[in-house]
Amino acid sequence: MSEFAALFTPFTLKNTTFSSRIAMAPMTRSFSPGGIPGENVADYYARRAEADVGLLITEGTTVSRGGASFDPNIPNIHTENAIAGWKNVVDRVHAVSGKIAPQIWHVGMARKPGTGPDPDAQSDSPSGITYKGKSVYDAPTLDDVDAMIEAFVDAIEVAEKTGFDCAEIHGAHGYLVDEFFWSAMNVRDDKYGGSIASRAQFAAEIVSRARKRVSPDFPIILRMSQWKQFDYEARLFTTPQEFEEFLKVMVDAGVDCVHCSQRRYWEPEFPEIDGENGLNCAGWAKKLSGLPTITVGSVGLASEFTGAFRGQGSKTRPLSDVVERLEREEFDMVAVGRALLQDPYWAQKVKEGRLAELKDYSADALKTLF
Repeated sequence: MSEFAALFTPFTLKNTTFSSRIAMAPMTRSFSPGGIPGENVADYYARRAEADVGLLITEGTTVSRGGASFDPNIPNIHTENAIAGWKNVVDRVHAVSGKIAPQIWHVGMARKPGTGPDPDAQSDSPSGITYKGKSVYDAPTLDDVDAMIEAFVDAIEVAEKTGFDCAEIHGAHGYLVDEFFWSAMNVRDDKYGGSIASRAQFAAEIVSRARKRVSPDFPIILRMSQWKQFDYEARLFTTPQEFEEFLKVMVDAGVDCVHCSQRRYWEPEFPEIDGENGLNCAGWAKKLSGLPTITVGSVGLASEFTGAFRGQGSKTRPLSDVVERLEREEFDMVAVGRALLQDPYWAQKVKEGRLAELKDYSADALKTLF
């Protein structure tokens, strides 16, 4: 374990202490018929909680807005039965001394009209336009936007009441919150549009209102990204100064941690400033905001992953690379996605030095909920 010891040191966010620096990244699984997580979902998270994953961030769970989901098998966090299902998940995770956060989600314009549990609903968005500039709906009024914000706030309040240890707002990958961030989809001319600081106000309102309705020590995490599901080259900001403006809005609103999603965690955010081995997105976020950060992006995922531990060639970086960055406090936690989706004991195997048991990721894992 010594080479990877930094991954297994506790980390405290407000008054919540995670047993390791490994988080399970949120990954949509669609195994919750009718939006209700069942016993199989509880088993899925509990297995990872008892195997050295410090924080489980659930798959996206949707807010109480028509059109928030594109799949009726994606869980929600607003109906009575779904909340009861999540209470069971939380209890199962806590029974093995784990910590868990729901990811609060609305898919926005990423939803194809006519899909999901509310097929006739109109999709929420900042301006009613696609990222290619096509007008699909009328721009929502300020009252409409206020109702969207309240749906997120309600979900965060429900999360604490249900027993979750913290909550994460999904503000990444081109979904609703991120659409407000992104100038390609947000062309509003009111307080929610214009500069990057103004476009950040939608998320900031969610956070500041939620802060008044949850306990002072209940951590609120924001997940953000530059890239989008349908535009890998998209950028919300091109300079540290723009990034700092964005982050200041979040700090002032009361965000406790920023979860920075990259497709590859080792890629520098601003290589023109600090070179090809410079800080990644989470590193810059921490430097500019002073907040704790989580990094994510292809950690432990490679066709030659076990070889990477031994310094052999790989499509990713050896785990020692992310550990070294963690040790020098570039970021505070490391989120692992598909490697943990495939193998609930991935973190435990790394901790115990059972590297030979680590297997290549296979997309077949998506078909099961193990």
